[in-house]
Amino acid sequence: MPANLTQQYLKAEDAYRQATSLEEELRCLQVMLQEIPKHKGTDHLQAALKAKIASTRKEIDSERAAGKKSGGLSIKIPRQGAGTAIIIGGPNAGKSQLLKSLTKATPEVAIYPYTTKIPQPGMMPWNDVYVQLIDTPPITKDYIDPYAYGLIRAAELAILMVDLGSDDGVTQAYDVLDKMRLTKTRLGQKTCLDEDDIGITYTKAILVFNKMDLPEAAERKAMFWELLPEEFHLNDWDTYDISADRDLGGENCNLEPLRDDIYKSMGVIRVYTKLPTKKVADLDRPFTVKNGDSLLDLASQVHKDYSEKLKFARIWGSQVHDGTPVKGDYILVDGDIVEMHM
Repeated sequence: MPANLTQQYLKAEDAYRQATSLEEELRCLQVMLQEIPKHKGTDHLQAALKAKIASTRKEIDSERAAGKKSGGLSIKIPRQGAGTAIIIGGPNAGKSQLLKSLTKATPEVAIYPYTTKIPQPGMMPWNDVYVQLIDTPPITKDYIDPYAYGLIRAAELAILMVDLGSDDGVTQAYDVLDKMRLTKTRLGQKTCLDEDDIGITYTKAILVFNKMDLPEAAERKAMFWELLPEEFHLNDWDTYDISADRDLGGENCNLEPLRDDIYKSMGVIRVYTKLPTKKVADLDRPFTVKNGDSLLDLASQVHKDYSEKLKFARIWGSQVHDGTPVKGDYILVDGDIVEMHM
């Protein structure tokens, strides 16, 4: 994607990825076309947007003519926290155990495959904020639950679990990668849309090699890389070696570095608020906003009327003097304390 896309465009792109109906997709696409900078460097992307808008309109007209409602996800999980990471993998890869180890969720965990029947959410703590994790049913060479595409597309991060507990685990990971590679919801080094086909989305993915405490795990991991088909392009993906069923901090567990990377992948910062009538800020419940968001973005998140009524704010933070007055276009920094005046 061009480097000079505006925050408004990027917000519309995020909304497009999270859309659950064709009508929602169309509205987001129209905003993206409106907000995209108009210059020669974006000509190709503008053309792709126009083509996608036209094809989405045809799909809507076709469904209306057939008397159908535009399809949405059959299973919807409300977004919570600083962002969403979805856990995917083959049968018995340890997805549910990872959810249990990183959150307070209590999914059924068993040694037999296909234990997870429906998506299971949980909230992962990171310092004073939470990230939503979603465990999902296994993906196989022959099947993926249809709603999973929407969950993966809408997530900030996909965690692909590789089962090193058996030789089959390596093959099953390949099956997941191949299944996703052939759809319009794909895994990649970063989250973005395909410039040539706006309908194709990429969700940032990391590889998590599980059950590293087992005797043959290192050998199987080496086999994974040795036999990896070239078309998967995983060289730039972040990778982690873990044992999901170990207590946090245990030998070979390595869950804390993974927890940190999951949070960082959300692309957010923490901002604290302070009432003008109070001497101290509320440091227990920060707001999370996207990197690059402005004071107005925070104001609209605090209350829908704040962005319209905001006059100025005072900021305490690492990049300003204490109590510095700023306008709505001030770009927030992690750890800022904001005192808004209406």
